[in-house]
Amino acid sequence: MRMLLQTITIAVVIVLLLVILFVSQHNRSTHASLPYSIVTTFNGDASEARSFAWTTDDPEAASVLQLVPGTDAAKLDTNDVISFQGRTELLNIGDDKLGTHKAEAVGLTPDTTYTYRVGSGDAKGWSAPMTFTTAAADETENSSENQSSSFTFLNLADSQGVTEQDFKLWGDTLNKAFELYPDSRFVIHNGDFTENADDADGWRYLFEQAMPWAASIPLMPVVGNNDVLKKEGSTPLTARFDLPDNGANGVSGNYSFDYGTVHVAVLNTEEEISAQTKWLDADLAATKQPWLIVAIHRPLYGGSTYKKIKDWAEVIDRYKVDLVLQGHNHEYSRSFPLRDGKVTGSADQAVTNHSGTVYVVTNTAGPKFNEKKEDQFYHAVHFQNNKQMFAAITVEGDSLTYTAYTSDGEQVDSFTVEH
Repeated sequence: MRMLLQTITIAVVIVLLLVILFVSQHNRSTHASLPYSIVTTFNGDASEARSFAWTTDDPEAASVLQLVPGTDAAKLDTNDVISFQGRTELLNIGDDKLGTHKAEAVGLTPDTTYTYRVGSGDAKGWSAPMTFTTAAADETENSSENQSSSFTFLNLADSQGVTEQDFKLWGDTLNKAFELYPDSRFVIHNGDFTENADDADGWRYLFEQAMPWAASIPLMPVVGNNDVLKKEGSTPLTARFDLPDNGANGVSGNYSFDYGTVHVAVLNTEEEISAQTKWLDADLAATKQPWLIVAIHRPLYGGSTYKKIKDWAEVIDRYKVDLVLQGHNHEYSRSFPLRDGKVTGSADQAVTNHSGTVYVVTNTAGPKFNEKKEDQFYHAVHFQNNKQMFAAITVEGDSLTYTAYTSDGEQVDSFTVEH
């Protein structure tokens, strides 16, 4: 009898251990598939489509996007929900094997707020509900003829941190920008998102501090030198964003998009310069948008210049680009209007009749500042205030106004371009 009781006891213990192991593995699996670092971008007509990307610790988790019109999150669990199947890719860098997930919502209604969630499709694998709003049709249709719409977008650069506290500076700067411009339509980040592209924690801190904005307002990235690894190239950045696939063949982080009357061409200063020169020529030739903006990381005319991309300046001159947004120098720099390497206007008067292109570096949104470099002939405004900064760019009809602020809301520079 005693032996029978011992056998039963051992069997019960084994069963209990198996149950505990199963539950533990299930919980770990469920936790691994939970989305984080959620970010939305443009990838098509801004009034009818929106893209999303997120990360999980499970490189095999499915990628599903669900949404409903309106702000009632409870409808996500009803027959009203609209589902989009995405794609999952392995991000294998160093000791990290992460899942990167991308999905696009299409066929949306213009000027409409949607509630959405992303995840694996399992009941416990969803993100918290979030919202986004599509562009109004009159901000995207026949934009070359529609000069009446007005909108603002934001520009920051070089969040480039390591610790969670480093990235809080970027988060505080972004929060101030949206406090002053709550209706901003999108954000352009001019590269060097983190100090170390292979540091998964840094990327996670970056997106955590960008919430809730990054999950609702498109964050359009520029590849910086610190976003690139020798073997993986710019994959650490591009794997975490769902970007338009309309750049030079084989060049990641090179793309363009339209919003309203603005066309933005984004270039990667870290690879395949010649291929992007040809692409930029064709891209600017094809657009019918009246406002032309180019976004790069290493500057053509900043605190210093990057001579490897000098051919880009010739294309920019040829198509009379209005504004070039730059990063990398970790100081504030605004050029005079320039054409063919020469000053064509003054620092304190509006740029008119496409007389020149203005090149700006909006200091840094992160912890690192450089000493102010020597003034050059092209500098209209040039300083180092050792403060995180951002810029708000407002397009209204025939006028574009660029206004630069510190992270505590002090306005430090402004200029206007008029067509």
